[in-house]
Amino acid sequence: MAYETLQFGTEAGVATITLAQPEKRNAISSQMIAELLAALDETERGEARVVILTGAGKAFCAGMNLEELKALAGKSPGQNLEDSRRMAQMFHRLYAFPKPVIAAVNGPAIAGGCGLATLADFTLAVTDAKFGYTEVKIGFIPALVSVFLRRQIGEKRARDLLLSGRIFEAQEAREMGLVSEIVPADVLMARAKELAASLLAASPVSILRTKRLLIDLQEAELHEELERAIRANAEIRSTVDFREGLAAFLEKREPRWTGR
Repeated sequence: MAYETLQFGTEAGVATITLAQPEKRNAISSQMIAELLAALDETERGEARVVILTGAGKAFCAGMNLEELKALAGKSPGQNLEDSRRMAQMFHRLYAFPKPVIAAVNGPAIAGGCGLATLADFTLAVTDAKFGYTEVKIGFIPALVSVFLRRQIGEKRARDLLLSGRIFEAQEAREMGLVSEIVPADVLMARAKELAASLLAASPVSILRTKRLLIDLQEAELHEELERAIRANAEIRSTVDFREGLAAFLEKREPRWTGR
């Protein structure tokens, strides 16, 4: 298919997906979600055995697209639930993808973009990459990513990141286990391809079955937790604080919280 929000190509057994809206800092839109899912489907059907996910320009992914953020306040409860479910599908697909996924984080990875960066099997990051689950700063809730993050770094660290919404550096992400390796920007893709080559040297059956085992061991629990998170993600959008936080973010001012 023709892609508009990303670039997709396969070479020597490696599929490369590049989020390709640098003028929008590769922010997530409904179209990008649909295209990313389509690219992963195409990769699963094809001969590529490893995926590299990266971003064009200076950012990896800056979270949700501003135009779609503006539209959130006017959506119905049903639309919010559908929207939440679509985002959860993207995260789960990436996390449970049957072939190894390498995220090559070329710049800031914020909110939903941080989820994309850290749910891959391997996360390579440039030295000055920044990360953050910043949802609480705008009256939102990092419900979906919390399901995966607790599994990756433990509950205490997850609480720190999710409740504070703070931005953290690549080195701290590395120390927590969210980043596999920090590399200079000029060799990021070369290192990603080198890692991909090492995975291609392993038995494809062994890789496939190892990933399947890792997912199968927790799949039932994961689906149950995701369903709760989907509903929490949709329900927060009906609160006064969410509407205020969203308006303040878009108007570039400090929010006036009411606790409702």
